[in-house]
This record gives sequence, structure tokens and C-alpha cells, in this order.
Amino acid sequence: MQPIRQGDVILLSIKPTNSTAAPEHLGKKLPHLTLAEGEVTGHSHRISEGQAELYEKDGTLYLRVLSEIATLTHEEHKAIQIPQGSWMVRIQREYEPEGWRYVAD
Repeated sequence: MQPIRQGDVILLSIKPTNSTAAPEHLGKKLPHLTLAEGEVTGHSHRISEGQAELYEKDGTLYLRVLSEIATLTHEEHKAIQIPQGSWMVRIQREYEPEGWRYVAD
């Protein structure tokens, strides 16, 4: 599946393997569905509709969409439909002469 991008958030589809098929292998289940907080505006990238679970393992977030689709929303971007499956959540970075930095949304 193709990566899905909303602002500085990129979702990469991960194929379940024996080591990632069970939710507990994705890490600790989080009590929220916020994928990223905006650094400048305070707005957040979050799942607003559909059934999903968010996990964290070793500093990386993993999203499991349980319903057929889930809606990823942010106040400054168009809502995006995320299909059922498991996704790695990444924050886009860019290079400047001073070094790599995360893109501010």
C-alpha cells in the first residue's frame, strides 16, 4: 500500500508478520488517538472517526485501523481516509545546513 501523508505526518503500511500480528507486539497501547501535536498552532493530527488503536514502541507510534476506514483529521488539512490495517507513524524531517529537523506543522 502507498504511504499516506497529511502535513508532516506520514503513515507507512506495515504487513503483519508473526512478530507484529498480535497487538502486544506493537508496544504499549495508548489511551488516545493523537498521532502528532502541532508545534506551532497546537492543532493535532488525530483519528476522529472509525475504530482504531494507537501503540508506542521504542519511540515509534503504530496505528491499527480496525474498522473498514478511519478518518485522520487536522484543523489545517483535508481529512484523509485511512484503510483498515497496521501503519507506522512517522514525522517528516527536512535537512538544513544546521542539520536535520522535524517539519513544523
